[in-house]
Amino acid sequence: MKFLFSFILFIFSFAINAQSLNGIVNDADGKASSEVLIRNLNSKTHAHSDANGKFTLKGVQVNDSLVITKKGFSTQKIKLTSLDFLTISLEEKPFLLEEVKIGNNLKYLNTISKIDFEIQPISNSQDLLRKVPGLFIGQHAGGGKAEQIFLRGFDCDHGTDINITVDGMPVNMVSHAHGQGYSDLHFVIPETVDNIDFDKGAYFADKGDFTTAGYVGFNTKNALQNSSISFEGGQFDTFRTVAMFNLLNKENQSAYFAGEYMMTDGYFDAPQNFNRINLFGKYNAKMENGDRLAISVSHFKSQWDASGQIPDRAVNDGTISHFGAIDSNEGGNTDRTNFNLQYDAKIDENTHIKSSAYLSKYDFELYSNFTFFLNDPVNGDQIKQKENRTIVGFQSEYDQKLNNQWRFKLGAGLRNDNNKDVELSHTLNRKTVLEYLSLGTVNQTNLFTYSSLDFTSGKWLVNGGLRLDYFKFGYEDQLAATYTNQTQTKAIVSPKLNFLYTQNDKLNYFLKLGKGFHSNDTRVVVAQKGEKILPETYGADLGLNWKPFPRMIVNSAFWYLYLAQEFVYVGDEAVVEPSGKTERKGFDFGIRYQLTNWLFWNADYTYTHARAIDEPKGNDYLPLAPKNTLMSGLSVKGLKGFSGSIRTRFLGDRPANEDNSVVAKGYCITDFSVNYQIKKVSIGVNIDNIFNTKWKETQFLTESRLANETDPVEEIHFTAGTPFNARLILKYMW
Repeated sequence: MKFLFSFILFIFSFAINAQSLNGIVNDADGKASSEVLIRNLNSKTHAHSDANGKFTLKGVQVNDSLVITKKGFSTQKIKLTSLDFLTISLEEKPFLLEEVKIGNNLKYLNTISKIDFEIQPISNSQDLLRKVPGLFIGQHAGGGKAEQIFLRGFDCDHGTDINITVDGMPVNMVSHAHGQGYSDLHFVIPETVDNIDFDKGAYFADKGDFTTAGYVGFNTKNALQNSSISFEGGQFDTFRTVAMFNLLNKENQSAYFAGEYMMTDGYFDAPQNFNRINLFGKYNAKMENGDRLAISVSHFKSQWDASGQIPDRAVNDGTISHFGAIDSNEGGNTDRTNFNLQYDAKIDENTHIKSSAYLSKYDFELYSNFTFFLNDPVNGDQIKQKENRTIVGFQSEYDQKLNNQWRFKLGAGLRNDNNKDVELSHTLNRKTVLEYLSLGTVNQTNLFTYSSLDFTSGKWLVNGGLRLDYFKFGYEDQLAATYTNQTQTKAIVSPKLNFLYTQNDKLNYFLKLGKGFHSNDTRVVVAQKGEKILPETYGADLGLNWKPFPRMIVNSAFWYLYLAQEFVYVGDEAVVEPSGKTERKGFDFGIRYQLTNWLFWNADYTYTHARAIDEPKGNDYLPLAPKNTLMSGLSVKGLKGFSGSIRTRFLGDRPANEDNSVVAKGYCITDFSVNYQIKKVSIGVNIDNIFNTKWKETQFLTESRLANETDPVEEIHFTAGTPFNARLILKYMW
């Protein structure tokens, strides 16, 4: 009885003395900081700061010890001397590689992505793609055209062999007027990207069409930490401005708007007259039951002139300069409007359903001239490629953790492309249509389902998956004398099997096995009557992730990739060409090392041996397949307000034809950036090609004829890479 009386007295005494503490948390710039955790070590109570940085902590007494934590900031410990209003100032914590662990995760490259995203600056959408180790890009028709992509010995053209998405919405365009899988990522404002999910090969069941060399998934931010506006200006009459406005930032809701405008004349002799506008808005909400909703809307429009590809002989004899043009009437315009809805439903602690739906309206018009006067000595060989497309689709995934060993996923979805008036025509001066070479309407539907199962036992993780894709291809040929609407259907099954052995938090080994594919252009499908229209790939990766020192991470893999026989639709000529079986094998090596708290070094090297299987030795080279690629750089972050990097990319010589008698010359380019921030203002400088190297960004072996020539010539045609190019950037945040 005496004990009970003493306990009641203690509780009564605590209730009288314990009070509430009000306060606010700010960052180093004095801006309110949300989602900060404040814990009382004595009473075990806790609180979170709201969107205005304010908090109320209950059950507090003088002399209690508080711990304040937030990701990216140093942990603080405070002993209360009074219960007056408390102001807490956070200090940004330096990024430490020693805190990164080799996790039990088959997608090890996501760990590398997080590191690179944390320490390396991003200034344009090209930098986003270059975050994938071993991925190289090249522009060959002005800044408004999608880049050519190279990865693991694949000349992916503009996206044929790499799957690209933004917030789950596909970027690749099926049966595109210019090329299968055409992926124009310029509608993404780089400053809105929060993280990148990528992997090489076709090893995951939720990744479908175009996932052969790999996939890249960009995810945009759900909320902004602050509003900002920036201005960028530089050589070649270049101007870019980005405005980002934090419209709503509450505990369970957020909304923001971002806008980008860019213009430049480019470094070519003929002004590029490029301009682009991007608008993006996103709303995110967390429901009381744990569900999450995200809605985003975006609009993109771009137009440009281009110098295109020029022949070596015209430069060598002085007819034009390295930055000149044969047909300065090339160029185009494009726009895309997107609506994207994402909903994550929480069924219970172990079960979630993730769903998304999207609608895209896309227009494209491109003028090119690759052969000059080869086919039409009078008017020239200029062509127009045009389309008007609507894309609708949805996907839903059921994810359940069955127990500590088993995890199950089941997904399904649909994508439909209605592509009207897909045109290839022979034109004059971008105005007059001289001849229609191809004109029709494409309607293509992809229905898919997949499942995967993860099994964890001790140090082992085994992942198995199976994917089924069903396609319906429809093509109405508007040039046919009578109405024709040809259709074909095809299905493909893609199994996956992956093993991961985690020895400890510093070392794991993996073996990945999988089948992938890319769809062919609908015009190929109907021409081939459904034969060899879903060329499959079979791949394997064997490698390791290793942390030999606290501030060093090494990843490496031996890999093999087989691509089956296929028929390819050549969008520039409206013809179908066979492409035989190929194999690619190679070695990837990557390293991340933190020399000091503020200095980082990284390097990624890939060696590839790419050959055609059915061709005789010596005539089995794959044109433009990269053999040696290297990316390396030093980055500075958090050095008394300074950040920046110096980065080098090397692409070795590669065959330009099947017998390697013509070589596409490699290049080594170094870029530099530096930024200084003081409170709410930052100033920076970006410099492309700091050594002013003369280089060829893209190269093709092409047969062409100039106006003064009687016979055609086959030789390297190229687009010049950027010379020394400096830009000044000013940014204000609030």
